[in-house]
Amino acid sequence: MHARDLRQAYAETSQTTVAEAPHRERVILQGTLRTVTLRPRGGVPALEAELSDGTGVVTVIWLGRRRISGIEPGRAIRIQGRIGTSEGHRVIFNPRYELMP
Repeated sequence: MHARDLRQAYAETSQTTVAEAPHRERVILQGTLRTVTLRPRGGVPALEAELSDGTGVVTVIWLGRRRISGIEPGRAIRIQGRIGTSEGHRVIFNPRYELMP
């Protein structure tokens, strides 16, 4: 039910869904942050968040950051960046972001 509600909320506003977003191309995605964790990568702090729009999930990683004000679970956000793959998961490193109301 939660995924259905997210799909309905973001289908109208997002140009591309997480499930349809192509690899290695610049995309703009909008969704809700499911989790936010601090997970070091190669000795460098990294803030990781899971972005979901009801169609899929992409991991968003800000390298060199321990915390970003406003980035918290349940927050609606719009991001812009390139989707890649890391450890078998779809990721976007250091995206531009906009916190949504």
